[in-house]
Amino acid sequence: MSEPPPIRVRFDDPDCADGAVQPFRVGDKWTGVVLRCLEDGAARRFGELRAALPWITPKVLTETLRSMERSGFLARTAYEENPPRVEYALTPLGRSLLGPLDTACAWARAHGTEVGDARAAYPRDRPVA
Repeated sequence: MSEPPPIRVRFDDPDCADGAVQPFRVGDKWTGVVLRCLEDGAARRFGELRAALPWITPKVLTETLRSMERSGFLARTAYEENPPRVEYALTPLGRSLLGPLDTACAWARAHGTEVGDARAAYPRDRPVA
């Protein structure tokens, strides 16, 4: 029986040589939800996002927004008012994620039952390797 070929991770593309462009996970588990909240193009205040996402703690929402801003997915605009006002809106880069997000959602709708069945069939007492 022959050995399978070694696993080759494809980070050797010349365009990725400097590490600037590599496959990456888009945000955390809440990034997609925030993308959906901002997809209509309107700038939203933190309180509006918080009201639409009551199951996300303020701390986690703040971390998600900062991460999205750092990645260039959204713009944060602070207004010098009293009280201070801050708004968040998707950048063109952030808007470019909506198509892939739509595709992922369509896949999840088409295969959600299969994933649920697989999870239900997986032994709960299976030891972790």
